[in-house]
Amino acid sequence: MKKARTGVGKSFREGINWMQLLKKFPDDSTAEKWFAKHRWKGTPKCPHCGSVNIQCDAKHASMPYRCRTCRKRFSVRIGTAMEDTKLGYQVWAMAIYILTTGIKGVSSMKLHRDLGVTQKTAWFLAHRIRESWEKHQNLYLGPVEVDETYMGGKEKNKHEYKKLKEGRGAVGKTAVVGAKDRATNKVEAKVISDTTSKTLTNFVGDTTKQGSKVFTDDATAYSKLEGYEHKAVKHSVKEFVNGMAHTNGIESFWALLKRGYHGTYHHMSSWQLQRYVNEFEGRFNDRNLDTIDQMNRCVEGMVGKRLTYKRLKNSKYVNS
Repeated sequence: MKKARTGVGKSFREGINWMQLLKKFPDDSTAEKWFAKHRWKGTPKCPHCGSVNIQCDAKHASMPYRCRTCRKRFSVRIGTAMEDTKLGYQVWAMAIYILTTGIKGVSSMKLHRDLGVTQKTAWFLAHRIRESWEKHQNLYLGPVEVDETYMGGKEKNKHEYKKLKEGRGAVGKTAVVGAKDRATNKVEAKVISDTTSKTLTNFVGDTTKQGSKVFTDDATAYSKLEGYEHKAVKHSVKEFVNGMAHTNGIESFWALLKRGYHGTYHHMSSWQLQRYVNEFEGRFNDRNLDTIDQMNRCVEGMVGKRLTYKRLKNSKYVNS
């Protein structure tokens, strides 16, 4: 009999403890087979030409697959977020476990201690795993809650030379807009450059099907929202629930994201913020799955998500 997927504190989920994890991934060879299974779903496919005419177990130290069509060698890593890594498959499996089970995130300092790698390596490793959580959901059918928040430190806590001296509140912070679908309990969030009506209504259009019920606060930017059953709660006069209209669901996601910010990471660079948002969004959307299924989805999401250290350090990852 299938176990019901409901319960206090997600008690229905089947977790994995550290002893079980070590038995599941005792060495690189076992971990490599697990990565191959969930990347290709049984049949290896050439990442260079797409052919399935593959020679497996080729005699090569790091490239055990050879394509008989284009004659190129490759490994499970090629064409994924793991490409060009020097870390073993076992380390990658352990890192995925740590990040998928750390509901409020895991700092690179803790990751470097747990895995026995340098802090710089741990930081890069964590960002590469975050790439797997970057995905766009299907259009939400609603009801959908939409809200925005601001991420960043308080002006009063900054060094004098870093203070903008332009006021308080959202000054110096980065805006993030999010939508939560009540039907599926899925969340999608995006870093934005401003909170103008155009930006926020475009976000609703990109995430929610026309004609759906949309609940927001009474920010004037949402007043031009057309094509939806739009209803707002008046936060400006301390109204937080009006019948079915409220934004409590998406605000609970903001609370989780900010616990990660203040309690774990302490700082998220504006040009890396979307990756952290993707991390919390991905874990939130997969929270009903068993731990091994969460890890499997992470591996599947790594395909086509190569991230070089140069791009991570030098390119700004801010959505316009």
